[in-house]
Amino acid sequence: MLFTSGAFAFVFLPVVLALFFTLGRWRPGWAAHVLLIASFYFYGYWVPQFLLLLTGSILGNYWVGKRIAAHAAHPPRAKAWLIVGIVANLAALAYFKYANFFVDSLVTLSGLQLTLAKITLPIGISFFTFTQIAYLSDAFLGKAKDYSLPHYALFVTYFPHLVAGPILHHAQMMPQFDRASTYRFNAQNLLEGATLLTIGLFKKLVLADGVAAYADAVFNGAAGGADPTLREAWLGALAYTFQLYFDFSGYSDMAVGISLMFNIRLPINFNSPYRALDIADFWRRWHISLSTFLRDYLYIPLGGNRHGRARRLINLLVTMLLGGLWHGANWTFVVWGALHGGYLVLHQLYRAAMPAAVLRLSDRRWYQCLAWLTCFLAAVLAWIFFRSPDFLTAQRMLAGLADAGSAHTGILPLLWNEGLAESRGWLWVAVCGLIAVLPFNSNRLASVWQRPDLSHALRYGVLGGYLLLSTLLVLTGELRAAASPFIYFNF
Repeated sequence: MLFTSGAFAFVFLPVVLALFFTLGRWRPGWAAHVLLIASFYFYGYWVPQFLLLLTGSILGNYWVGKRIAAHAAHPPRAKAWLIVGIVANLAALAYFKYANFFVDSLVTLSGLQLTLAKITLPIGISFFTFTQIAYLSDAFLGKAKDYSLPHYALFVTYFPHLVAGPILHHAQMMPQFDRASTYRFNAQNLLEGATLLTIGLFKKLVLADGVAAYADAVFNGAAGGADPTLREAWLGALAYTFQLYFDFSGYSDMAVGISLMFNIRLPINFNSPYRALDIADFWRRWHISLSTFLRDYLYIPLGGNRHGRARRLINLLVTMLLGGLWHGANWTFVVWGALHGGYLVLHQLYRAAMPAAVLRLSDRRWYQCLAWLTCFLAAVLAWIFFRSPDFLTAQRMLAGLADAGSAHTGILPLLWNEGLAESRGWLWVAVCGLIAVLPFNSNRLASVWQRPDLSHALRYGVLGGYLLLSTLLVLTGELRAAASPFIYFNF
């Protein structure tokens, strides 16, 4: 069930909201159980058999968390249980997500004749696995309190975040489930949530899906053996750069907005990443919940910046390599992670090597423009590997970007055959690029409604407008030949 589907927008969400707040007035505990049941239904709507995997994961991690807490006075025993929990989580993730990848890589390297049946990837497994590993780690550190099983299950399965994040931290969510005000209707939160939901729908159904046709045409053409020209390669690369951003940030806006309608605040996942002036700033703005997880549960445990510059740079590189592999079972994702790890290493070396006089230039407008362009182009280059199904496709795209294609067979005929005009593609890229770098984003737009001086008439009038626009956007999406799933559902 997609957030953009009629089944979700016109049936599931209104019914769950009505039940949640009706019961919440008298029986908050019942309302929480309604939300839990709805979350399991939402997940089971995709592939019902994976409900067993999700349920087993929740029960197993909850039990291990209790074991860790029970042995808090004996750190070696608690640590042993922590290791058991982390290994079990990673083993399940490795089987479903990486088993085919490992076997294929072994066959390629060794020449052995091995076969493994195609394993279906459970939706959201990367997200609920990381969420629960964080919980176990915090239980070991004494940061996680002893919560009831229903609240823990709701923390893991909460449907706005379940299939594609944000990756949640128990300290952000558990207190909200315990708060009585969560279960009382709040018009302010409903309006803020509707703002984010509408913006997210627009990002996904208009911007991301609109520019996706050009990204797909160019990358699919390169995958099919065509050598894109300079113009075509840049069109495809930039189109995908904005498709991915508006697709994923659109989902995140919808998730945060829908959750806010239930008076539950999820962490912000994007903050105008294409406005970043350096790669470190980019990762403070892009997929913030994953960046935070990698920092807190991988980079810092590896040693962070506590053991000298060389160790710090190695830790950065290892963290980004594993972050790349988290995204998918393909060597192209590893290269994408390696590129970003290399970018971060170069950024650290640059800041350490440059004299203070040069660093003071960062206040100059020309320096900021150059820094922005460098950071943006570095991200675009890395997205080539992120999108390409194999290295040969990436090679053709990179050759096109450098105008070094051997034959330049071109992809324009493919565009024309699909009814796509190159000039229209560049218009899509220009519009998406302008919106991506505007000084205000969805987070700032939604926060406007926190102003106390805005009248109730204005608030409810705008809410009605949002509902109408959201309805039109969803209906437009329903009229398309096939639903367009979110890109990060594959991760």
